[in-house]
Amino acid sequence: MKTITKETAQDEIQNFNEYNEVAKALQPYIQSARSGDGKLSISTFYNHAHIVGSIEGNFYNVGTQEFAEIVDAGGPSEDVKSRIAWIDVSGPAAAAKVEFIDWNGMRFTDFFVLYKKDGEWKISGKVYDSHSKN
Repeated sequence: MKTITKETAQDEIQNFNEYNEVAKALQPYIQSARSGDGKLSISTFYNHAHIVGSIEGNFYNVGTQEFAEIVDAGGPSEDVKSRIAWIDVSGPAAAAKVEFIDWNGMRFTDFFVLYKKDGEWKISGKVYDSHSKN
């Protein structure tokens, strides 16, 4: 039987807490899919972040402001469903996969890279698959 030391137990608690903090940091982005609020979506990103992927075979490589405009133009998507498939944390760095079904009639898989600076998790970059003619 494996004995858990006090340091190991503390590390596990810290990792669990960080996982929850990353999930919490992703919530405004997830909510923006439902509301169609571009400002809400970009509040989760660092200013330098880029969003890369394709929809209907059209490649997109946009900054946060352009992405906010796309979210605004798409409008609300009240029937969207989402789930955080996984989160992986290592110190101040993290990665996450979030899946969306029926975001304006489409399915998306988003991969995020996040970084924790000054106690706050933010998205540094996003790559996505729109599950359509890529």
